[in-house]
Amino acid sequence: MIQVVEEALAQHGAAATVSRVGCIGLCYAEPLLDVTLPGGPRVFYGNVTPAAAAEIIETHVVGGAPVERLAMGYIPGPDGVDSAGGIPETVASLDSHPLRAVETKIALRNAGNIDPGDIYQYVANGGYHALNRALTEMTPEETVEQVNASGLRGRGGAAFPTGTKWRFLAGSNAPVKYILCNCEEGDPGAFNDKAIVESDPHTLIEGILLAGYATGANAGYIFIRHGHDGPIDRAREALIQAKEIGLVGQDIMGSGFNFELEVALTGDSYVAGEESALMEAIEGSRAMPRFRPPFPAQFGLFGKPTNINNVKTLAYVPQIIANGGDWFASIGHEQSKGTVILCLTGDLKYTGMIEVPLGINLRDVLYEAAGGVPDGKSLKLIQSGGPLGGVLGADHVDVVLDFEVLRSAGAILGSGGIIAADEDTCVVDLTRALIAFCQYESCGKCFPCRMGMSHLLEVLERICRLEGTLEDLALMRKVGENMQAGSLCGHGQLGFNPVSSALRYFGDEFEAHIVGRTCPTGVCLKPKFSPALTRR
Repeated sequence: MIQVVEEALAQHGAAATVSRVGCIGLCYAEPLLDVTLPGGPRVFYGNVTPAAAAEIIETHVVGGAPVERLAMGYIPGPDGVDSAGGIPETVASLDSHPLRAVETKIALRNAGNIDPGDIYQYVANGGYHALNRALTEMTPEETVEQVNASGLRGRGGAAFPTGTKWRFLAGSNAPVKYILCNCEEGDPGAFNDKAIVESDPHTLIEGILLAGYATGANAGYIFIRHGHDGPIDRAREALIQAKEIGLVGQDIMGSGFNFELEVALTGDSYVAGEESALMEAIEGSRAMPRFRPPFPAQFGLFGKPTNINNVKTLAYVPQIIANGGDWFASIGHEQSKGTVILCLTGDLKYTGMIEVPLGINLRDVLYEAAGGVPDGKSLKLIQSGGPLGGVLGADHVDVVLDFEVLRSAGAILGSGGIIAADEDTCVVDLTRALIAFCQYESCGKCFPCRMGMSHLLEVLERICRLEGTLEDLALMRKVGENMQAGSLCGHGQLGFNPVSSALRYFGDEFEAHIVGRTCPTGVCLKPKFSPALTRR
């Protein structure tokens, strides 16, 4: 698409700056192209084809008039809506779009609005102001206290209080301490970590530097899955730029604070996202979780005290330090403070990525913001929190987005992935697919997870083939309890969640497969490939 745009500009001899920006969240409308004439509004075009791109260049860039039938929205220019030729009445403000209307942007404040490859655009929009404030006006203890006062909790899935976690590391007097940023992000349906790194890498780097200053750490790693070239390239490019102007390295901003940072890669291992397995991978070993205690704050990377945070968690920190912990704590619901970044996929009219305040009703997100299920079909379920999360029926999505509320409902917020499924979805088959993923991704180190996942998958395969028995339901519960009690890490401890929640809300569908020997949706009656079980 970029090549088509550049060729069209050259053909017309038009002088224009072409910028590749990050994600604005309207993923269903990709690829997006927007045009801003001098002093005018920013006009957005969605689902742009090469032919449409050429027409937009000719009509809008060269001719000065927006292509009304292709335009999907606009952001007003500095002089108002009517500047630079005006906007047709049929084209609405982009901020009125259902997905954007519910947003409160903090971590995603710059996404899609600045060139992620230009550090000076980040600085021009307030970037590194928080770091300067911390280094010149605040002690490390005061920096930790602001994060603690904000109520920020980890956005990688565990929702552990970030300030408390930082205090563990700050209390160590070791001469070498590490800050690790987890961008492994292997959850199907979640892509917000990668989107932050691709769209605004410097907000992550600034967050890591603030974490390093607050805890007394002097080195760090951004841990990204091998093959995710977009975030890898963006992170490396941003680090080079930050080092060139003295924001990473020795004596940062003349403060005496030293911090080295680099990008580390892992192979295709889902379990590498577990914090101790992440450290094993950076050290060059197979990504498998460690026995604990000792915990990372005492004995972490290379045996040194270490703190691990998710990309989203660290991306909030610059705004917390810039605006104060009380400001962040004023947003959210009860003990779930701030916003959450959701990735909406599946059977929805508008799929995409949005940042909303915690406490918003999930039903409003699905039906108002995402437009509900298309083609006149009805919502059957949502699967949240990744493959280790839970399944909620459509009758139970009237819940607020809150860590504790969702947990009590049998689901988790996890990394923010929400997959919607319509009436044609077989819950048993979906559960089998989730467990198949978890079984394949088990590292195999501990017996309860290694064999438990395989047993669950064997039973679900049998039920999908309409060969199950009622005893299989009790068997799965027993296996799940053993996994929860005996697994070494969250992969096994949470691995029964998809099954337990599916049985809780769709027990009748399991019984139809077992007792009635039929699949109500017909999915399991269709001939299909059944993958061989992979034992480890």
